[in-house]
Amino acid sequence: MALMTAVRPTAGGTTIAGAAVSASDTISANDLGSRGAYLIVTNGGGSSINVTVSDASRTPAGNAATTAAVAVPNGTSKVFYISPAAVDFATNVVTVTYSGTTSVTYQLLPVG
Repeated sequence: MALMTAVRPTAGGTTIAGAAVSASDTISANDLGSRGAYLIVTNGGGSSINVTVSDASRTPAGNAATTAAVAVPNGTSKVFYISPAAVDFATNVVTVTYSGTTSVTYQLLPVG
């Protein structure tokens, strides 16, 4: 499990390069702040992968939130909004897992 590194864009522009993912990565609550972050996953591999983002939040009825695997087809990128409400306060992170990691990179951009 690896802690993802956030890149904070500036008004003058910020150069970002994708970083390699591991089978299970984490996003610190500190990087999400009160407004969350955008996670860009780029799949340069030869087949589709699934990305699953943990969600420790609760429904209005108090039930645990559900997670779903989202497909990222090969040769494409998908952007995920990561809400601060998804943080597991026991660990202070959000966990992101991938069904494949070959040629898969990420960019993590805090909202504010």
